[in-house]
Amino acid sequence: MNKLHGVQYLRALGAVGVVVFHAAERSGGHFVIGAAGVDVFFVVSGFIMWTISQRRPIGPFDFFKDRLKRIVPAYWLATAAMVLGGVVGAFPNLTLTLGHVLGSFFFIPHRSPNGGDIWPVLVQGWTLNYEMFFYAVFAFTLFLRNEARFLFLSGILVLLAGVGLAFRFENPLLVTYTNPALLEFALGLVIGKLWLAGKMPPPGIGIIFIAIAVCGFAVVGTTYAGFNPFVLGPLAGLLLIGTLALEKAKMMPRSKWVTYVGDGSYVIYLWHTFAISVSAKITGLLHVPTLAAILISSMAGIAFGIFMFRLGRSELPVPFMPKSARR
Repeated sequence: MNKLHGVQYLRALGAVGVVVFHAAERSGGHFVIGAAGVDVFFVVSGFIMWTISQRRPIGPFDFFKDRLKRIVPAYWLATAAMVLGGVVGAFPNLTLTLGHVLGSFFFIPHRSPNGGDIWPVLVQGWTLNYEMFFYAVFAFTLFLRNEARFLFLSGILVLLAGVGLAFRFENPLLVTYTNPALLEFALGLVIGKLWLAGKMPPPGIGIIFIAIAVCGFAVVGTTYAGFNPFVLGPLAGLLLIGTLALEKAKMMPRSKWVTYVGDGSYVIYLWHTFAISVSAKITGLLHVPTLAAILISSMAGIAFGIFMFRLGRSELPVPFMPKSARR
């Protein structure tokens, strides 16, 4: 699939939103709506998986292997850094247990000994438990004929979300795998199917959709009402449809910088909290005003994430390592 710049912009927007959310949280400010970047990621993920699988037929094992290659190395490295930091005392508030660490590395939902929430050692990695589950279900559907795949996949996601609404679970696996957030992946699938069928609205309607989404996110962020997948998911869907409408009409502006941030959004998402923790501590000691502290910490988080992204792609020199060893 040719790169859709608008989709990369949304990935960049989602990553930056999460970065600012965490920067504000650590600096004594508020930017809760930034957490909705995760909802954008989930909808975009469903869209990308469907369009890729339709345009480039792939077997279930190759599909899942490709997802593991893209997701696991960077996540394991960031998680290992957290574990090492906890062992040496760099994170004094981090409690480590063998079960939690193993669950974190292998994407098994587990209640954290640090408060009891269902998240891994690398807290933002909680979203990957959903992503990996979605990839596993998606890979299974690749055994099916193409015409049955969409109905089965979307049906499973809707059914699981329905079970989660009907019953109250305590088990971390059941809580995760029946969460209504799964509907956001299903919404992405629907949008992907519409995109491939050429059924996108005209650009004028697309701009209206984007405006509605932006206003909706603003309302949720200021009132804290509707902070759930049933509101944030459709808003993210409108944002994606509006973006695709402009893309189809060739009205999407090109920015290599924003595209680059979109390319590195996953790595930025994984690593930004390391830099924010240091930056927030320094700005706190220096009594930097809250807004300035948020800006500084956000920039530090994005910059460190991009650094790690470039390092992973061998775009930065690595001392004592020949180029051939970094390919």
